[in-house]
Amino acid sequence: MTDFLHALSGQSSAFTATTNRYVIGPTAELRLPFGFGVEVDALYRHFSYNGSSTGGGSTTTGGAWEFPLLAKYRLKVLPLVHPFVDGGVAWDKLSGLTQTVTKVVSGAAGTSSTSNPAELNTDVTAGFVIGGGVELKILRLRIAPELRYTRWNDAHFVASNGLLHSNLNQGEFLVGLTF
Repeated sequence: MTDFLHALSGQSSAFTATTNRYVIGPTAELRLPFGFGVEVDALYRHFSYNGSSTGGGSTTTGGAWEFPLLAKYRLKVLPLVHPFVDGGVAWDKLSGLTQTVTKVVSGAAGTSSTSNPAELNTDVTAGFVIGGGVELKILRLRIAPELRYTRWNDAHFVASNGLLHSNLNQGEFLVGLTF
């Protein structure tokens, strides 16, 4: 529901960002008595951003691995429908970060690559998570649509000109499929 990066344009430079609208990864849950449980996920998203200025530009791609650890409470309202709430902490780690920079000097273009872009603030951050949804049980398949909010402590990216930064507030609509 929210973009991974927030990008703006200025007078002499601009950033554009693309966040894939899907998150994918495994989940595991330990079910405890009285509707309680503990859930852990490993969620992956791909992102990219481009920077441009009068002297050249850059293209940056990478992935972000999110590891939420959640306490979960499930209500047993109906035999096949179970509303739930969850909350806990999450860690986010960037991976595969690559930036290709093109500079134009005296009409000639040169390129270089780095895994440490100037906009990178930190490659690991943590935050707190709250969410809620409904689990539907159909035979052995469990389908669990969920709205989840994460507040991150630090931004992964912060450009010195203020035109690019990571969103600290993350809203997601997730659908879990478990057996």
